[in-house]
Amino acid sequence: MAYSPHSLPQLRIPATYMRGGTSKGVFFSLQDLPEAAQIPGAARDALLLRVSGSPDPYGKQTDGMGGATSSTSKTVIVSATDKPDHDVDYLFGQVSIDKPFVDWSGNCGNLSAAVGSFAITSGLVDASRIPENGIAVVRIWQANIAKTIIAHVPISNGLVQETGDFELDGVTFPAAEIPVEFMDPADGNGSMFPTGNLIDDLLVPESVVAGGQLKVTMINAGIPTIFVNADDIGYTGTELQDAINGDVEALAMFETIRAYGAVQMGLISDISEAALRQHTPKVAFVAKSADYVSSSNKHVAAGDIDLLVRALSMGKLHHAMMGTAAVAIGAAAAVPGTLVNLAAGGGTRDSVNFGHPSGTLRVGAQASEVNGEWTVTKASMSRSARILMEGWVRIPADNG
Repeated sequence: MAYSPHSLPQLRIPATYMRGGTSKGVFFSLQDLPEAAQIPGAARDALLLRVSGSPDPYGKQTDGMGGATSSTSKTVIVSATDKPDHDVDYLFGQVSIDKPFVDWSGNCGNLSAAVGSFAITSGLVDASRIPENGIAVVRIWQANIAKTIIAHVPISNGLVQETGDFELDGVTFPAAEIPVEFMDPADGNGSMFPTGNLIDDLLVPESVVAGGQLKVTMINAGIPTIFVNADDIGYTGTELQDAINGDVEALAMFETIRAYGAVQMGLISDISEAALRQHTPKVAFVAKSADYVSSSNKHVAAGDIDLLVRALSMGKLHHAMMGTAAVAIGAAAAVPGTLVNLAAGGGTRDSVNFGHPSGTLRVGAQASEVNGEWTVTKASMSRSARILMEGWVRIPADNG
């Protein structure tokens, strides 16, 4: 064994490892980060990459806190806010597993459910806003996308209640229910439908689909998302992860759709830029309701759901559904004439119950049309959250 008298000690950074919805990640209070990482930039990205164990060419994140999936390679920074009528600022970083970058282009809807709990436990919410028993309404400023999220956190004897009997498909154990509202979830910089159309013809290479043209609904709500009909790309909508993630050609097809759609949505100027923007947009495929067996061997009956949805995140089929994509599903379902709405049977609706690989999820959305422009004022769903571990995370000092 080689001995080096010049080796550096590890940095010790206060952190909390939390599950939120069907995701989990490492949570930090901004003021606990090393000074260089308290501002956006290379030092912060390097720290979060090392915390997560990225980049890892083995794709396992063995030497870090990441769980080697898009759902578990996540980081959150929470801080006091200067925004009126808000309690905290929330910044989300999607950490690439095998590449050296952190994507700051969108939110994580699942971890949004854990932000309120973390903020209360960390002392970032004014004590006067926390009841001894009841519901604490935590007003969160989502800094990535400049939107408001409201988390309704249950409180028992002055502390966040984490245990309960609320069951969420994709999460093994029950916990306390946390209703989450995503206010004005559409893109604040433009139309909810960036092309102005509810359905577009997306021009793609012939290798994707015969004729090089694919019907899509592209929406900026919750997170930029491209919806396609499952049947148009050779699927039924009942697929589980192995059917997609083990198929290299299928993954390449979805990435091509994502890249061409990102250009048409105005998110990037050339398809080559998609490789550096993995978190957004998402790609999802939809189909009419059908019976299927979920990944946990639960039978999902066609009559119990409105439609089927499968979505990809960071280049892989998600094991359940991203929270932000669920907002996009709810918003698109509420607008008559989108592919999502049509798959659900058409008409007007203020909620939709959809089937995903792990089971089902209900999401609500309030949509209205004003002067020919559709907008969604609020989307809502219930999740749960729990602290898994708290203390300090350690990384080599040369990463701080």
